[in-house]
Amino acid sequence: MKNMKIKSESEMLELGQKVATHLQLPAVIELVGDVGAGKTTFTRGLAAGLGISGPVTSPSFTISKRYSFPIKRCNFYNTSSEQLSAGGELVHYDFYRLGNPGIMRDELAETLREPNSIVVVEWGGDVAELLPEEHLRLDITLNTDGSRDVTMNQSDFLEKLS
Repeated sequence: MKNMKIKSESEMLELGQKVATHLQLPAVIELVGDVGAGKTTFTRGLAAGLGISGPVTSPSFTISKRYSFPIKRCNFYNTSSEQLSAGGELVHYDFYRLGNPGIMRDELAETLREPNSIVVVEWGGDVAELLPEEHLRLDITLNTDGSRDVTMNQSDFLEKLS
């Protein structure tokens, strides 16, 4: 595991944008951190890096939100021509308010099988066994000075961002 220091909201947005440029479809990202750690800020940066221009907000109350993005604009995917014509979808889940994921567990399982998806999961402890073993996990810790420490489970992915 490798660490990086994020000193501001703009740096968290930039991290999300950089991660977007190195993803291959399908991709799964698990975000772990307390309330206010920057998970949704990271996802907004990720969305911007994918070419999503609309507002990206926390799905805390809706549990999931979906955003389309143009794969044709993204030259960093290892995709077939069939995938290119279909477009991509960023699906953002937040299981914070669910004591039991219930039907949302089934929706997540189905979404994880979509070949043109990038799935971001916050507060995924109750659905962790559904996530593929090779998913990217970011642990975000809010420090007393307002900075964040971000740890990625894939050190080779972090090296790509440097």
